[in-house]
Amino acid sequence: MYLAPYLTYDGNAEAAFQRYAELLGGKIELLLRYGEAPDSSCDSLSDAEKNKVMHVRLAAKDWVLMASDAGTHYPYDGVKGMSVSLNVDSAADAERIFQGLSEGGQVTMPLQQTFWAERFGCVTDAYGVPWLINFEKKA
Repeated sequence: MYLAPYLTYDGNAEAAFQRYAELLGGKIELLLRYGEAPDSSCDSLSDAEKNKVMHVRLAAKDWVLMASDAGTHYPYDGVKGMSVSLNVDSAADAERIFQGLSEGGQVTMPLQQTFWAERFGCVTDAYGVPWLINFEKKA
């Protein structure tokens, strides 16, 4: 068993996941669009809606992140009440990833040393997803 965050986007899931793959080193293993559904449930969708992401899966050796674009079946209401917490292996990784997620986004807590971490910071990326970047202190 494993736990995998599942995010919802406002039509930009593909761009977000391409950026995450670049920053986090994962690989997009699956990307399905609404227009690729095998049944007729999506026939009434516009071409723009058919091109939205129905499901995308980004994976690396020990984590998975998944998402879809909101559509006519459920409206986009933003990402609320959660953050994606990313624990990295080095201060350099924390700096690089935090900087990358900050581009076009909003820093809510600068990346800095805390009593529990060599580096910790909070940022909402350009796609509206809140992230917690953490490089823990060695015990």
